[in-house]
Amino acid sequence: MSVPPPTATVPAIEAENVVKTYPGGVRALDGLSFTVAPGGVFGLLGPNGAGKSTTMKILTTLARPDSGAVRVAGHDALRHPDRVRRAIGVVAQRSGADPMTTGRANLTLQGRLYGLRGSELHRRVGELLDRFDLAHAAGRDVRTYSGGMRRRLDVALGLVHTPRVLFLDEPTTGLDPESRTAMWDEIEQLVADHALSVLLTTHHLEEADRLARQLAVVDHGRIVVTGTPEELKGELRGDAVHVDLRTGPDTGDTEIARLVLAGLPDLREVTLAGRRLSARADDGAAAVPRALAALDRAGLSVAAVTVARPSLDDVYLRHVGRRSPAPAEPAGVPG
Repeated sequence: MSVPPPTATVPAIEAENVVKTYPGGVRALDGLSFTVAPGGVFGLLGPNGAGKSTTMKILTTLARPDSGAVRVAGHDALRHPDRVRRAIGVVAQRSGADPMTTGRANLTLQGRLYGLRGSELHRRVGELLDRFDLAHAAGRDVRTYSGGMRRRLDVALGLVHTPRVLFLDEPTTGLDPESRTAMWDEIEQLVADHALSVLLTTHHLEEADRLARQLAVVDHGRIVVTGTPEELKGELRGDAVHVDLRTGPDTGDTEIARLVLAGLPDLREVTLAGRRLSARADDGAAAVPRALAALDRAGLSVAAVTVARPSLDDVYLRHVGRRSPAPAEPAGVPG
């Protein structure tokens, strides 16, 4: 059973002052509010424990908030969760496919659960197998698929019933670079072909920069900043300066180095993560020699220095106070 496309005036997602507290007084969401316009990719970024998973559960009707309002695809998620479920597709971080049966059987079962039957179901399964380059492996058990093939199948499963809003939770975690790039291409094409609205959570900031039309950073259960990738990067005046020290991160030298750089008039917003010091400068090329000289006078050895224009990593660091966690390394057979 498919759902008609949304009108251009109805937001894909609306969350208003959403609060969720778990036993023990842990407040996962603390008045979280944001709106996702129809069409395109909306990126939701934030550190582990910031509230992203709880947000996803509430938006997909797997959990209820203590208070606040939630609308998805024009439906009230609290009053009409069944309507929301018909209008959305969900691709979880962990694969939902049955590894002991075939790709075609997985898609067929998913379609039946959404009310597809007969020739309509057969046509839809065939379309998705072709679209995601899985037709050649449709008769194989999913346990024989490579990592990239499994993720493509996961996305196909989320699209069987032609949803209006697609939730992608870390869709490229564990994929090799080639498979990750192929998945990005496919997501972009899906949005272009079907005016699909996508909510994306990811720790790959390059992924968010490439795919997302709008971004929101969540921390401690609240949205701390929203905007387009270019708007957010444009707010960071000047250059990003990164200094990698030779000393170990568990020594006191790294804190001394931070204090040395913080005392220089050329640099501002000095932060420390492991052995890397990051700062902002109006003129990075001019600030680097003075920074190196100051560290040398303090007896500190530098392994590398880079100067770059602002990136999403710098935006994330500014608003969250630490860098985005490194995504998981590829696992299993590449593909």
